[in-house]
Amino acid sequence: QVQLVESGGGLVQVGGSLRLSCAASGSISRPNVMGWYRQGPGKQRELVAAITGGGTTKFADSVKGRFTISRDNAKNTVYLQMNSLKPEDTAVYYCYSSLPTANIASPPRYWGQGTQVTVSS
Repeated sequence: QVQLVESGGGLVQVGGSLRLSCAASGSISRPNVMGWYRQGPGKQRELVAAITGGGTTKFADSVKGRFTISRDNAKNTVYLQMNSLKPEDTAVYYCYSSLPTANIASPPRYWGQGTQVTVSS
């Protein structure tokens, strides 16, 4: 079983920045893929960004150029740096991790509890 603990959400003004963190723990090998989904009000959950253990990344078109994702493999921790935030980025952000053999296109296996990000205008 894997536990994912997120931190870093909050309220920010348009154009501001936030950094989310997610630490994985439990009886697992290093997850190959970690990343973030988000679910805005009245919307479906969508992939925001993902990163493999080797550093390959994937982003939603809506966040390219504004968000970056990184990870510390030694700590099994993934970070999402969000810059130039817009009201449409308002959502609950969920960290996820995959099975050790998954690739970047594989579906999530484990989820964090979610952290609220609110961008005010």
